[in-house]
Amino acid sequence: MKKGIHPKYVKSTVTCSCGNKFETRSTNPDIRVEICSACHPFYTGKQKIMDTEGRVEKFLSKYNMKK
Repeated sequence: MKKGIHPKYVKSTVTCSCGNKFETRSTNPDIRVEICSACHPFYTGKQKIMDTEGRVEKFLSKYNMKK
């Protein structure tokens, strides 16, 4: 490898919008993400539905699936 052409590889703190923080190594010392393994529906098993137009409620009432 040539010397002096590669960026520094330092400890990096990853901060999620949910408040979860963890350390890794990267060329960027501070990384901010919107979603991580602590809040992602695939890993948590909880699904978050963002419905502003009422489509989900309309579907649930159409097929009589309200809880």
